[in-house]
Amino acid sequence: MQDSETIDQIDDTPIGRAAQAAVQAMGRAGEGLPRPPATRVIVVANQKGGVGKTTSTVNMAASLAMHGLRVLVIDLDPQGNASTALGIDHHAEVPSIYDVLVEGKPLADVVQPVVDVEGLFCVPATIDLAGAEIELVSLVARESRLQRAIAAYEQPLDYILIDCPPSLGLLTVNALVAGQEVMIPIQCEYYALEGLGQLLRNVDLVRAHLNPTLHVSTILLTMYDARTRLASQVAEEVRNHFAAEVLRTAIPRSVRISEAPSYGQTVLTYDPGSTGALSYLEAARELALRAPGIEVPITAVEQAAAEALVAVGRHRHTIGAQAAPEAQHSTMEGNR
Repeated sequence: MQDSETIDQIDDTPIGRAAQAAVQAMGRAGEGLPRPPATRVIVVANQKGGVGKTTSTVNMAASLAMHGLRVLVIDLDPQGNASTALGIDHHAEVPSIYDVLVEGKPLADVVQPVVDVEGLFCVPATIDLAGAEIELVSLVARESRLQRAIAAYEQPLDYILIDCPPSLGLLTVNALVAGQEVMIPIQCEYYALEGLGQLLRNVDLVRAHLNPTLHVSTILLTMYDARTRLASQVAEEVRNHFAAEVLRTAIPRSVRISEAPSYGQTVLTYDPGSTGALSYLEAARELALRAPGIEVPITAVEQAAAEALVAVGRHRHTIGAQAAPEAQHSTMEGNR
């Protein structure tokens, strides 16, 4: 009797609840998700750098692929970080999205499968893309070259995720013309909110003149730190203004998410049981199960998983603070 009570007490700890959430999340990943009636082309954009665009693109794509869907990631950032995270070579000699946009090469000629995740594919970006902004200026129909390349791609896909550079230039305009939906990752800090209005105005301009079907369907809160009041305030403000678009799942600050690209992996394959991996699995599931702008009632299992993720995050931060009181003191001073 005492042994069973002890086991129950262990399971009721934050780490125990997180472990249960991990089992539930991975189990749901094995169940699969319904395929959309047509390919969903989602543009991941935010002109502010460092808000988690590339990280969210590759991890959401990997999460959807692990649910049994066919997903293509188009790396439209000259830095090629999405290609790195997916373990795809993107040196100067590799056929890339540059060849598609400037040289008119078919998209099928540059698509590469991602080794670690079945059903996931990538169009890499090379450093040549850095000069594409200038070269596109003189080309005919410069804003719709990516759209035509995607339309000519004949392989069946469920999702196409386009990782945009941190700017509002011709590369981002090409993505907005080619896409149907826009997903905006927002870091839970006030600086991240400043450029949001400009991005929304650009989306309106593209919708008015080039792509009438474009709309902001998803806003993803990233780098959420449950210890700070600032993160909660920013999250609350975003949810108040964009209640229908914001995903319930927020992506926490996680060392595992930051470490994964250095191994050429997503966090889903690098550490599947981490809070970051579980959060992206839940976010991808939420994205796939709800129509744009329509809330889906949260289930008791999802609520328990979300609470467990927050609890284990706080638990780990508490342990770290006890091990390094000076660091905790400096962090508190910084928050003030």
